[in-house]
Amino acid sequence: MSNESSPRPETTLPQDRELVLKVIPMPADCNANGDIFGGWVMAQVDLAGAVVPARYCRDRMVTVAVNQFIFKQPVRVGDILSFFAHVTRIGNTSITVQVEVFAERFGTQGQYVKVTEASLTYVAIGLDGRPQQIPREGWQPPA
Repeated sequence: MSNESSPRPETTLPQDRELVLKVIPMPADCNANGDIFGGWVMAQVDLAGAVVPARYCRDRMVTVAVNQFIFKQPVRVGDILSFFAHVTRIGNTSITVQVEVFAERFGTQGQYVKVTEASLTYVAIGLDGRPQQIPREGWQPPA
């Protein structure tokens, strides 16, 4: 995580990614420093990352890898977090997704800072719990 005294560049939200989740962390989600637990953020990223591949799999899927996870800035109680996701790779049974998380700070509504980015891989699984082919017919991903 970046040093608290480092500048926090304001940014705009991505226009070419899908907003898949918005959430506000609460006091119960804090660590001893008063920041939000990294594990809580990771769980939210996993939920957000699963939204887009669910459209491809049309059935069960599981997270099989967290390929990269970068905490850029702390997340605080009251931040409005926006999670944007897009597919970066589709294999026979797996889908890799990039998730970017932006915080709209409680006291500075309308200004955003990227707090986290991650890459996760999900695998489609059948009722038997084994990997299954991802259907490709009859569905087009969002542009």
